[in-house]
Amino acid sequence: MTIGVDFHVKTIDLHGKKIKLQIWDVGGEERFRFLLPTYCLGANAAFLLYDVTRSPTLDNIGEWTNIVNQKSGNIPIMLVGSKIDIEDNQREVPREYGIQIAEKNNMSSFGEISSKTGKNVDKTFEVLTELTLEKIEKR
Repeated sequence: MTIGVDFHVKTIDLHGKKIKLQIWDVGGEERFRFLLPTYCLGANAAFLLYDVTRSPTLDNIGEWTNIVNQKSGNIPIMLVGSKIDIEDNQREVPREYGIQIAEKNNMSSFGEISSKTGKNVDKTFEVLTELTLEKIEKR
């Protein structure tokens, strides 16, 4: 669980180029929501994560999307379901429902990951980085 805000740097290889990403991880709990607007200022892209084993973690996605759009403009936002390593009987949010939420909120992309196993983690960073670079080139 993120307590407040964490900062990370991740370097990815994309199309033969090394790209350094600055990642500000803002806790998703209600008590940390006041931090989100500040950390959205100047952002070029955003991941909004939810837990596929806890459907209430999707409850505020619309509000968070609005905050990101208000503070950052029309940047790429990717909805990401986490904890896909768990057994199917513990899953509360079907993949199809996550896709519907992403579409309903006009997000740029959707993905599912496992932080525990690393499944799809690099792919989600690559997808969002690609979308971000396309957006920057169009400016």
